[in-house]
Amino acid sequence: MKLPIIKHLVGFAENNDEDFLIETAETLEYLTESPSLKDEELDTIGELISNLYGAIEVYKEVKHGTPKKEALNGFMNRVTGAIDK
Repeated sequence: MKLPIIKHLVGFAENNDEDFLIETAETLEYLTESPSLKDEELDTIGELISNLYGAIEVYKEVKHGTPKKEALNGFMNRVTGAIDK
């Protein structure tokens, strides 16, 4: 996950609609079922999906009144905390 990409996607959701992010993630998930994809391509798509779902989580917090910077930092702390366990 890359914080600058998540931040950029949150901005997109703020200017448009969260549904675009959800539908994009679902489309990419469907694409991963294609048997012709190579491992490297699957890794790239997986990274995009992770960033999209990260942005959705952060956007939900922002919608509920959490400042964007605080929501982004809190999300990354939860992610890195989960990885460290």
